[in-house]
Amino acid sequence: MAEATSVPKPELKAVPGPVPVPACEKSETAEKSRPARTPRPPRPNYRHIHRFPLPVNVHHVPSVIPHNPLSIISVALSYLTFLIFPPRQDIYTAYFDLATSSVHVTDEKTIRALWEMGFFGKGSLSRSEPNWLEQEKKRRGLMSGNTVEEATRKRRAERRQLKLERARHEKLAVEERLKAEAAARESGSVDGSSIEAAAEAAAISVERFSVKKAMEAKYHERRQQALQNKNTTESAHPSQAANGSSGVSSPIVEKQEAVSKPIATHQALDDELDLETPENEEHLQLSNEETFFLVYALGALRVVDRNDNAPISTSSLFSLLRRHSYYPPRPDSSQPEVDDPFMISYVVYHHFRSLGWVVRSGVKFGTDYLLYNRGPVFSHAEFAVIIIPSYSHPYWSESKERRVYATNKQARSWWWLHCVNRVQAQVKKSLVVCYVEVPPPVRSSADIGAEIGRYQVREFILRRWVPNRTRD
Repeated sequence: MAEATSVPKPELKAVPGPVPVPACEKSETAEKSRPARTPRPPRPNYRHIHRFPLPVNVHHVPSVIPHNPLSIISVALSYLTFLIFPPRQDIYTAYFDLATSSVHVTDEKTIRALWEMGFFGKGSLSRSEPNWLEQEKKRRGLMSGNTVEEATRKRRAERRQLKLERARHEKLAVEERLKAEAAARESGSVDGSSIEAAAEAAAISVERFSVKKAMEAKYHERRQQALQNKNTTESAHPSQAANGSSGVSSPIVEKQEAVSKPIATHQALDDELDLETPENEEHLQLSNEETFFLVYALGALRVVDRNDNAPISTSSLFSLLRRHSYYPPRPDSSQPEVDDPFMISYVVYHHFRSLGWVVRSGVKFGTDYLLYNRGPVFSHAEFAVIIIPSYSHPYWSESKERRVYATNKQARSWWWLHCVNRVQAQVKKSLVVCYVEVPPPVRSSADIGAEIGRYQVREFILRRWVPNRTRD
């Protein structure tokens, strides 16, 4: 039998190298090396600011529990308190502008009350909330912090700068490629592969610049241009450059610099920081539907004439808004129609407001209204509403003229509906098609409630069918 020989194992020698660092120590070191983040300013307490859904003072009555007799006493005390100290209802004032056919509010207290209690109106100089004065103070340095508009403006400027830098580098790459191809042709190598290789070697590599790289490239370009201008100036005036380098300057130059520096400093300070408190040039603009809802349904607003400050009655305001829903506005002697634009839109506005929704204009999404659950500061709108008048009453089909009139009023194309539905699907909103049943015309009545009660609203939710998501 052959004897088994043992093979000696090779000795393992320790090779000097980097000592592994535990992951916890790495994270601690990285956190220490990072610069300290500046704390974000606290957000406003929107739950407290918008705690009242409508600009109406409501007296709360406790619920009655049948098996608890003490609840009856609490209800009686609540009614007694209401009789002795009734809640005071604030009535705000606005004026109607005949030139723009809209209602405006200029009092700052009224503006804040209408916006904070129900999100009524829109700032004339702001995107939505009337905060132009706050933006102006922050722009002039009188207040700290940034507004939403400033952040949006800065982000758009950075994106514009990024696109310009990307287009500039692509243009340079195309120019270098054309130069390389021309040089290859002049050298006599007409082979396509050689021209392509020369072009790729000479072309500038176009990378996807981030915003930071684009800003850095712009800064270095301006710095290089400033250095070139400085060198050109020094070469054109060698005596001044020599005086500046040796530390000896003429008294005239020193005097001019001493005078120009304070002037430039003061001008820069005046441009960057205006210490004068600006006047509030913004007003709240209410739509006609919002105005009439505040006047008729809530009784929290009073509309006056701008010329003589005389209050406009509810019935007169109702007729005025109906006439001004057309363009140009119809004369005072004209009889209101049952399907005028104000009547159709106000019925829908009153319908959704009475159900507790916050109704805002949906013009930026191509719809009539947007429905918010609590308000635009809490979440995005869940539904987008399109209003279509419906003429299903037998009166509108009695004659050929009425049938043609009704068909033209409610006709909508499938192309239009598809476009609107596609937009709402992109912004993650459900499209609500709201049909308003138009009643037959009758003699105008002084009872506004009976006039509005003749209309009916039908709602349909329309969803876009996506094949790859709705196969199951």
